[in-house]
Order: sequence, then C-alpha cells, then structure tokens
Amino acid sequence: MKKSTKVLIAIVIIVIIALVGFLIYRAMNKEEEQKSNITITSAQDMENLVNTLYEGLENTLPSLATTVVDVSDINAVTYSTGLTSNENLEYVVTSEPLMSSQAYSLVLVKVKDGANANEVAKEMSEKIDTNKWICVSAEKVYATNSGSLVCLVMASEEWAKPVYEKFKSVAGTIGQEYERTQEL
Repeated sequence: MKKSTKVLIAIVIIVIIALVGFLIYRAMNKEEEQKSNITITSAQDMENLVNTLYEGLENTLPSLATTVVDVSDINAVTYSTGLTSNENLEYVVTSEPLMSSQAYSLVLVKVKDGANANEVAKEMSEKIDTNKWICVSAEKVYATNSGSLVCLVMASEEWAKPVYEKFKSVAGTIGQEYERTQEL
C-alpha cells in the first residue's frame, strides 16, 4: 500500500472520529437544553413560583402562608423536606396552611449546581413525614424535579393533585415522578 493511501485512510478515520465525537457532544447538550422552563436565582423567585402555581386555585385551597426555610437549620430542613442533609440545598420554600389542623404542604427545593435533583425528589418523597401535623395526615405525596428545582406536594388528593399538575405544566420538562398514598 502506498504511503499516500495510508495517509488518506488515517485522515478519513480522524474525520470520522471527530464527527462521532461532535454528534455525541451535541446529543448531550440537547438533553441539557431540555431543562426546566423555570429559572430560579433567589428564594424570591421561588415565592413567586408558588404564587404562579396557586393562580386559579384560590377557591380550592385553604388559606396558605409561604415561608423561606433557613437551609443552614438542619432541623427546619428535615421538618419541611424530610431530608437529613442540607449539603446540596441552595433554597427551600414551603407553603402551608395558616391553621395547622389542615394537612397541606407544598415544598420547593433548589439544589446546588452539580447536585442530583432527581435523587433529592426521591428522598423527599420517601422520607417526608405525612403526619407532621400530629392531628391530621396527608393522604397523597407527589414529588418530581425540573432541572435543579424539586417540587413536593402532600395533602388530600383534592388539594395536592391540582398543584402538582400545575407545577408540571409550568415546568414543561420534569424528571422522574414519585407518588405515595398514605393510609389514613
């Protein structure tokens, strides 16, 4: 085989490898482009998102108060989210009834860059205390993530489902969904 033929074959192989590498890179970036429609840069953004989720549901839900949770307070984080670590959390916001005799909780968690929001959603759905109000319990737990934002809603089906569906609609793209029914 001539030297010029070997060089041509080597060039073709290099071009093919470069093309395959480029296609893999594009495919990976396309997945990242399908992140959330929601941009969160502050706890205030999360409070605004709560208001957006409640639009049109005002007559369905009880009177609610939205609170920013201090992520450095592990006891408050655990009570609100079920998580036993605050290491990967950037912001936590809860929305719960003004009167604690009503079982309802919406929890939004923004995880830090590089943290696995899907794993956080799964852990929250498994560990959240549906009886945290002592005299009442949440019947349903729904959790998912959209990009780095985790959403958990627990309440009766009547209250939880519409808020959860609204989150999915607003977010556009979501991760794995977790659902749990608690026996009352």
